[in-house]
Amino acid sequence: MCGISGFCSFEQDFTERFAYYSEILETMRQVQSHRGPDDHGRYLAPHIGLSHARLSIVDPESGAQPLLRTIGGKTWALVHNGELYNTKELRDDLTSRGWSFETRTDTEVILTGFLEYGEDFVTRLNGIFAFAIWDPHRERLLLYRDRSGVKPLFYSIQPGGSGQPGHSTLPGPSTFPGYSTLSGHSRTLVFASEIKGILSFPGVKARVDRQGLNEIFSMGPARTSGCGVFQDIREVLPGHYVTMDRDGIRQTCYWKLESHPHEDDYEATVEHTTRLVLDAIRRQMISDVPVCTFLSGGIDSSLVSAVCAAEQKKKGERLTTFSFDFTDNDKNFKSNAFQPSRDRPFVEQMVSWLDSDHHELECSTARQADLLKQSVDAHDLPAMADVDSSLLYFCSQVAKTHKVALTGECADEIFGGYPWFHKESCFNARTFPWTMDLSARKVLLRDDFLDALDMDSYVAMRYEESVSETPRLASDSPEEARCREIAYLNLRWFMQTLLNRMDRTSMACGLEARVPFADHRIIEYLWNVPWDMKAKNGVAKSLLRECGRDFLPEAIRLRRKSPYPKTYDTGYEALLADKVRGILDDSTSPVLQFLDREKTEAFLSAPSDYGRPWYGQLMAGPQMLAYIWQVNYWLKKYRVEVRL
Repeated sequence: MCGISGFCSFEQDFTERFAYYSEILETMRQVQSHRGPDDHGRYLAPHIGLSHARLSIVDPESGAQPLLRTIGGKTWALVHNGELYNTKELRDDLTSRGWSFETRTDTEVILTGFLEYGEDFVTRLNGIFAFAIWDPHRERLLLYRDRSGVKPLFYSIQPGGSGQPGHSTLPGPSTFPGYSTLSGHSRTLVFASEIKGILSFPGVKARVDRQGLNEIFSMGPARTSGCGVFQDIREVLPGHYVTMDRDGIRQTCYWKLESHPHEDDYEATVEHTTRLVLDAIRRQMISDVPVCTFLSGGIDSSLVSAVCAAEQKKKGERLTTFSFDFTDNDKNFKSNAFQPSRDRPFVEQMVSWLDSDHHELECSTARQADLLKQSVDAHDLPAMADVDSSLLYFCSQVAKTHKVALTGECADEIFGGYPWFHKESCFNARTFPWTMDLSARKVLLRDDFLDALDMDSYVAMRYEESVSETPRLASDSPEEARCREIAYLNLRWFMQTLLNRMDRTSMACGLEARVPFADHRIIEYLWNVPWDMKAKNGVAKSLLRECGRDFLPEAIRLRRKSPYPKTYDTGYEALLADKVRGILDDSTSPVLQFLDREKTEAFLSAPSDYGRPWYGQLMAGPQMLAYIWQVNYWLKKYRVEVRL
């Protein structure tokens, strides 16, 4: 994995101020250097600047970027963040067509494929990626993002060509995801893997308006697809690419879900799903450095680990596994509807089953609180509070010995593992099922601020907008049609939040986290599998459980879902309460413009209900305090200008 960034303008020649723009490229790279600590490079031509921070996974000797290829006196350039899992097949095809290769990298395959097949070559790629290609023949910049949105790619349109401040008039995320050409007085496109790369470009301001504030307070830690929260910062949509040339800017969809009748019977469905899952896991083990897995003792990570362990044994090697918990959780854990059991006993059973080289990592209460700040730094936004900061710590420990880790992320969204897929109150709610009640989000906020936000209307708009995009099938029953809506909401929203979390926490530590279940072939196939096959006999994820029959012990295969662990130490909430009291006592705290002091003090004095999350399954009272603290830090650190 890597960090990419750059800029494009057709109204000036960057090489006329070569030193100035080279320094900008270097600054954009440096702020993302955690994503690629092994190597770096940059390329500057009259209308394009590209920079790259490299994490070496494949062909460390020859894989430097930007990758350049000169043909007929013109130089094509590429910067790439991600990994292809069908590199060999693509290289073999291109070799048969007369192309030769100087490296073993997937980066060279992408650029060569673009030269052979054109911009639609992206449809042939299997992997997680975000990349930028400069095409000198047609004078255009293309920004691509993978189908599932595993790898991030942000961009902004700035007026003028010299990095001067200004304001773009492009439509916002709610209207931008179309396919028409966008033009006007905006002239310079700035892009980066992370928002901080764009904010380091001269003239770009950290501003939030009503929409951005709603993203933080009404939707957060989720955010609308394509929205960068900061004013005038957007994200390339998953399965899309953005093109900038002299005629303007276009966004093109190259992949989307399509609904059609499922023709396989149950046995064939199990067989085909198993084949897809196994192939995805095995493909994602490709690496020139050792791989490891995250192991929770649940079916998702256990199946990934079992397949990886079997592949390692073929080579006479042992798989390294890591599991995560919190200090003293053996004393403090409280079983509830969302988290019925601890992971450790199941992890121990899987370690014995796999004969893996296992490492149990623990995070203390103080450490996860201390890392709330670094979590915001990694995201450039308030994140999933301690659910995020603790994973950041765990990734930092894994990164001491490994650069690549396979995870079980995304299986719940694709196979229907969350309670809201089958719980009647969630299933029937005409809102996002992981946040059905906004009252917990309003409990600390000023009344006038709430009036200005109009949170209910904003959430309703985003919900209806997403539901209306759901690919329909006329033959679906009302119940199956609703299943599609719930599945689409999860893929578009909840999965994206967790993928963002996994990317930022891992890449902040120079660790590449891979997600085999997010393989687009699995998503495409499972999208059309009827719910009664996914959850046969009412058993959540029964289809995936069948896929694991030959790989897992029965206790693991049939284990009831228990999400990512969190601390149940009451001292953690007390620590957070002190942090928030510190905010109240500091008149310069920027979040005070949104908080109601009396409401906040009342909240601090009341015990929290750990069983009623306000987002997802884990974020309850303590996480609300942590989130507010993160918002305050974010406003201060990024010097955010509020335009309400």
